Amino acid sequence: MLHTQNQVRPTTDTITDTVADTVVASVESVSKSFGDTVALDDLSMQVHAGESLGLLGPNGAGKSTLISLLTGTRRADTGTVTIFGGDPTSPDSRRRLGVTPQATALPVTLRVREVFAFVGAHFGTTQEHLDELAASFDLADLLEKQCGSLSGGQQRRLMVALALVGDPELVILDEPTTGLDVESRDRLWARLRRYRDEGGTLVITSHYLAEIEALASRVLVVDHGRVIADGTVRQITEQVQLRRILLRTTAPEQQLLALPGTVSVTPESESDPHHVVLATRDADATVRALVADGIDFSDLQVHGASLEEAFLALTTHQSPAHAA
Repeated sequence: MLHTQNQVRPTTDTITDTVADTVVASVESVSKSFGDTVALDDLSMQVHAGESLGLLGPNGAGKSTLISLLTGTRRADTGTVTIFGGDPTSPDSRRRLGVTPQATALPVTLRVREVFAFVGAHFGTTQEHLDELAASFDLADLLEKQCGSLSGGQQRRLMVALALVGDPELVILDEPTTGLDVESRDRLWARLRRYRDEGGTLVITSHYLAEIEALASRVLVVDHGRVIADGTVRQITEQVQLRRILLRTTAPEQQLLALPGTVSVTPESESDPHHVVLATRDADATVRALVADGIDFSDLQVHGASLEEAFLALTTHQSPAHAA
């Protein structure tokens, strides 16, 4: 059944356990190779209705291949991929799916208004819904401009808006905020949160880990074509047992790196090189050594690891052997 903006999804407060447990996308024991290069290696995962799944992985981990299977642009060598219980390549399944690919490809001579109208006609979308999308993605003043004259950030906003035109049940966004300034990014996040809060389901890939922290209710980390971590942001960060020690010190980086448990030292901000963050696997041992070694420091705070620190800890210990 075609879903349009006139249908009302349940909010996150009213979604029943049955709806929340509904699997909208499933990948079961899937492998995919390109020649001798293994992109996905017996990978399984599910996307549940109403969740926002952040898909993370280093370059060559298999994220793009996984997205291509979910969107029906490629087929698996072995295993099964379904969306809404059907074949991702079928028109019935694809009508319920919205996609923003990583590469931007818009008809350069068409005006923004014409592109909205063209995509809207495919779904029977009302003008009211198109106007709302143009406003919420800060495109209302650009409707008469040709797509080819838009900046990269403007084109990116338009691509994400078009993914929502048909009021899809599942939206897959590949690097949605590439090229956006902070204000545009925040507005896009707000609109995606609204879509999620109205019961929509999101799958997002991003190299900008703050984006995943801001939008994802669940994180899936893929490396070498396999799932290596799956859980909430908190569960992922706790899995690697890293802590963050923030302090102010003039001690050299090498001295701080030599402290027991320390795996990295980074400035908290570019403007203040003496305000640093130590990522450590043993916060107690690191702090004891700070004191015992007579290192001058102040303003010490201990926190859980960031998603970025956890992601690096999970993926950098493995040598690259796969791709795509």
